[in-house]
Amino acid sequence: QVQLVESGGGSVQAGGSLRLSCAGSGRTFSMYNMGWFRQAPGKEREFVAAIKYSGSQTYYGDSVKGRFTISRDNAKNTVYLQMNSLKPEDTAVYLCATDRRVMSGELGQSAYDYYYWGQGTQVTVSS
Repeated sequence: QVQLVESGGGSVQAGGSLRLSCAGSGRTFSMYNMGWFRQAPGKEREFVAAIKYSGSQTYYGDSVKGRFTISRDNAKNTVYLQMNSLKPEDTAVYLCATDRRVMSGELGQSAYDYYYWGQGTQVTVSS
């Protein structure tokens, strides 16, 4: 079983930056692709970014491309999301998750591709 804990959320003005962290437990962390999703009140969960288990490949949702960067440090069992040029529409609870599949060659963009989820961290961007 994998446990995930997000941190780094907070309140920031538009144009600002935040760095989210997702710390995972378990020796198999490095065998799974990881994803970040976000969910705003009344909206569906939205794909933000994903990274391959090796860190060699990343993929981003259209709304964050060019502004957010996902990375991972397998030695620390941690995935990061660097968020720059934040906009009010980025306001949401941000959640990290592990892929269902071990060492998958595909980066999932659907919430159904992921199995273990963290509790989320709130990001609020004011105009």
